[in-house]
Parts: sequence; structure tokens; C-alpha cells
Amino acid sequence: MTDLVAPLLEESTTIDAAPEKVWTLVSDLGRMSEWSPQVVKTIVRGRPIQLGTKMININRRGLLVWPTQSKVVRFEPQREVAFRVKDNFTIWSFTLEADGAGGTRLIQRREAPDGISNISRALTERMLGGVADFQVELGEGMRETLAKIKVAVER
Repeated sequence: MTDLVAPLLEESTTIDAAPEKVWTLVSDLGRMSEWSPQVVKTIVRGRPIQLGTKMININRRGLLVWPTQSKVVRFEPQREVAFRVKDNFTIWSFTLEADGAGGTRLIQRREAPDGISNISRALTERMLGGVADFQVELGEGMRETLAKIKVAVER
């Protein structure tokens, strides 16, 4: 029996800066390798980032390196940017909420409402320790990503 894919993984942090300042960093998707422990490089096709923008990510875990293709599927300036990974059907997003005290609550989500692709499931089972373990690792990576963004914005 294979592990179940969580339909939603979510982590958040509060940043001591206005949403406009946080947005400047999180909407620059080409900088993902600065924050994400898994992303080595993001190639953005077209600037500025907008609905429909396409990207190629180079991801790494240990000696394993793999590319993914994605497309921006939600884009609301100062509020949310989300991209769908073509290869595994997941949607990754950053959502910004003013916290009422001049700061920003930054939420990162990984949505998998329809599960993940068969090829992604097979590779996760064989190469990444199984779906459940990899989801734990993704959550840890999300917390690390948010922490690095927080440090960069609050500098």
C-alpha cells in the first residue's frame, strides 16, 4: 500500500515588514534558490512575473537532481502568487496577509487536491523515501524557506 498524499501542506511566519516589502521578494520567483533548500535554480520565462508566466526549476536532494516545469496559475499583486508544477500536479503558493500591526503573515502552501502524478508518486516511493517521509521533508523545507525570507526582508 502506498502512502497517501496530503491534499494540503501549509506553513506560515510573521514578518516585521509591510506586505508591499514582502511581496517584492516572494513575487521574484527567480530567487527561489536563495530560500528553498531543494531549489538549485529557477529559470523564469518572461518578466515581470504575471498570470501564465512559465518557469523551469532545477531541484536537488543529495546526489539526486531533477527538473520541473511550472506555470503561474494565480497572481494577485501584494496578495498571492501560485504556480502549478506540470510534472506532479501540485500547486505551490505564497499568500500575504497584513497582520494589523504593520507586519505581514506569510503563508506557503503546497496543494495537491487531486494527488500527485503517477510518475511523481513512483519516483517519490523509489528515490525519496516514500510519500509520507517526503511530505515531512517538504514541511521542513517550507519552514526553512519562510525563515530565510523573513531574515532577508527584515534585514
